[in-house]
Amino acid sequence: MGELARVALLAGGTGGAKLARGLLDEVGEGLTVIANTGDDCEAHRGHVSPDPDLVTFWLADRIDERGWGLEGDTFATMDGLRGLGEDVWFNLGDRDLAICLWRAERLARGERLTDVADDLRRALGVPARVLPMTDRSVRTYVEARGVWRPFQEFMIRERAQGPVEGVAFMGAGVAEPTPEVLDALATADAIVVGPSNPVISIGPILGVGGMREAIAAAPAPVVAVSPLVGGRVLKGPTDAFMAWAGHALSSDGIAAHYAGVIDGLVADEPSDAIPTHVTDVDLSDPAARRRVAHATLAHATTL
Repeated sequence: MGELARVALLAGGTGGAKLARGLLDEVGEGLTVIANTGDDCEAHRGHVSPDPDLVTFWLADRIDERGWGLEGDTFATMDGLRGLGEDVWFNLGDRDLAICLWRAERLARGERLTDVADDLRRALGVPARVLPMTDRSVRTYVEARGVWRPFQEFMIRERAQGPVEGVAFMGAGVAEPTPEVLDALATADAIVVGPSNPVISIGPILGVGGMREAIAAAPAPVVAVSPLVGGRVLKGPTDAFMAWAGHALSSDGIAAHYAGVIDGLVADEPSDAIPTHVTDVDLSDPAARRRVAHATLAHATTL
C-alpha cells in the first residue's frame, strides 16, 4: 500500500506474529515490529526472548508447524538433559537453544538486546526490523491461586490455570523505549496494535515508561486488530486475562481496554466506542494474513 510506506506494529504472541507476516507482504522493509519482551526468561543458560524470536521466525518463513520454534528443529539436547535426570520444563529446539546461548553471551558482554535482535533478523534474511520494546529488563508476573509466578512458569508449569488474580510488569516503570522504537513510532505512517493478548502481550509494551506518551505524540493513526474471531479466543488465555482486566470479550471490550491509545479498530463485529472496520480477522493462511493487513492499513487512511 504505497501511501503507507512505514508501519510500526506492536506485537506479541502468535496473533501479532501472523499479522506481521501479512504486513510484510504489504509494506516490505517499511515494517518495524515493536515486540514484547515481558515473556523473556533465562533457561538452560540461554536468554530466551520468545516474542521477538517468534516474530522473526514468522517473517523469515521459518516457523515450525507446531507454531513456535524453527522449522524442522531437533531436540537432542533436551532429550539428553532429561536422560540425565534434569527437570526440563522449558523445551527448546537445538537451533533455538543455540540462538539463546548466543544472545546470552552477547548480553553478558554488555551488548544491547536491540542489536542482537537486529543481527538475528539479518542472519535469517528478514527485511523488516524487529525491535525489542526496551533494552532494559522487564518481566511479566502473574498471580493465580494466591501465588505470584514468572509468566513462563505460569503458562508452562502451571498450564495457565487460573483464575488470574494479578498481573505485574516488573521493571517496566524504570524502563524506557529505545531510540529505535521512538524513531519508529515518530516516523510511522500508521501504528498498528496486533491481535495479541491485550493484557500480557501488548500490556508490557504499553507499560514501558514513556511508551504511551510516545504513541500519543506520534502523528500516525493508531489501529488495533481484534484478537477475537467469531467472539472467541483461538489460542491462549486471553479470556482469563481480559476477565481479570474487567473487559468483555467483544469489540467494545477491546476498545475499552485500549481507550486513549487507539483511534480505530479492525474486528469482525462493530464497536460503538470507536470507528471500526468490520471484516473477518482470521489469520489462518497467507492470503488471509495479507487481506487483514491490507484492510488494517486501509482503515488507518480513513482516520
